[in-house]
Amino acid sequence: MAPEDEQEVPGYHTIVTNRGILDGEHTPQNIASYGFLLGIVFGAGVVASTYLESPQLCLYLAALALFHFLEYTLTAMYNSHTLSLDSYLLNHSTEYILANALVFLEFLIERYFFKDLKTFGLLNVLGIVLVLCGQLARTLAMHTAKHNFTHQVASFKEKEHVLVTHGIYSIMRHPSYFGFYWWALGTQILLLNPIGVVGFALALHHFFSKRIAYEEYTLQRFFKEDYIQYTKSTGTLIPFIP
Repeated sequence: MAPEDEQEVPGYHTIVTNRGILDGEHTPQNIASYGFLLGIVFGAGVVASTYLESPQLCLYLAALALFHFLEYTLTAMYNSHTLSLDSYLLNHSTEYILANALVFLEFLIERYFFKDLKTFGLLNVLGIVLVLCGQLARTLAMHTAKHNFTHQVASFKEKEHVLVTHGIYSIMRHPSYFGFYWWALGTQILLLNPIGVVGFALALHHFFSKRIAYEEYTLQRFFKEDYIQYTKSTGTLIPFIP
């Protein structure tokens, strides 16, 4: 690569090159491309859902696009020093990609063989409500915690790290986990994917029970008695995780 093809961009931690887009680099053109594509998926999903007899899959795509867009946007607003293309959380694990592929597969198979199962009704509305409430809770959690929120559990206490107990954190501990838990379950209820509901419930409980236990261990190390007192007045509001 020729030196003249490289330039530092203020506010970014990577070198921006003239190589193009969708190359995995955290460059303005890639940020714009990811946001643009997510916007297309969101808009197309919402619009298409108004024309279809079974709009669930389109609404699911819209919810998925909005979730990933907000993950990056809120990280950019409050934690720009940790910002990368990974902040979109589009490719954060093989398990996540596989789960979404199975979601589509289950919906399409059941739609083909058991068409009546996918008739839009009250259960779908319940799914939409859970998706919206879950997204709102996660967004409020990131907004309230600001720079204290990270996608990875902190192993060391930064000097600016404070214990957040106001706003949505005064109602529950780990509201971002609460939000994702109910958002994810809501998507499966929206799709009326019975296998997905059971599978997601088991997988989410397994993941968050371990994640929350470890995070609470680190938070007690960081904030000692203050965090212990905080845990006495709040719960996670996630089933079977106190």
